[in-house]
Amino acid sequence: MPNLVLTVEYRDVTGKKVSTLRNEGITPLHMYGPSIDPRNIQCDSVSVDRIVSEAGTNIPVTINLDGENDEVCFVREVQYHPVKDLIIHVDFMKVDINKDVEAQVPVTIEGTSPAVRNLGGTLLQPLPTVTVRALPMEIPAQLTLQADVLVDYDTNLYVRDLVVGDSVVIINNESELIASVVPPRIEREDVIADGELEADGELGTDEQEEEVDNKE
Repeated sequence: MPNLVLTVEYRDVTGKKVSTLRNEGITPLHMYGPSIDPRNIQCDSVSVDRIVSEAGTNIPVTINLDGENDEVCFVREVQYHPVKDLIIHVDFMKVDINKDVEAQVPVTIEGTSPAVRNLGGTLLQPLPTVTVRALPMEIPAQLTLQADVLVDYDTNLYVRDLVVGDSVVIINNESELIASVVPPRIEREDVIADGELEADGELGTDEQEEEVDNKE
């Protein structure tokens, strides 16, 4: 797991005046959690953008504040500018490194599925993250599954296929579907169309009898 550290300082500017900070390349932050008073803090926007990108919501960040004791936190809320897609505020939640927490961990599918490569199928991943419980410093940055086991359209990857250490518990139901490969759209449409033709081409008993009567 990467060791992420963000050096911040106390923030005196609050309310609508924080826009002046943003114009100066500084992002307003907020830190809260057990055993600490909520703190208004700030940091240069470049560092904040990097930390948010690398940490997501499941990798702990060590907050270094004006020479005080470092606090281990998670990113809990990120606010973006509605037009410019810039980060305008971040909330950090302090955690106790000796107590389990729950976090969303991304699931990555590595490699290429034979069903995609050889059969022209499309890989779908309806479950991009799973919820895990562990000590903050033991939460995995991501979990990985291999696409090469998806050899056909009948083989799937489930939560039970994920491998984690003894100190990590996956909260999701083990039968939840993570990934599968579906046939090409044209092939699926052809199958449906064939089924409709067969259904349309079949005559009911009364119709068959009427056709025979007409021939006779």
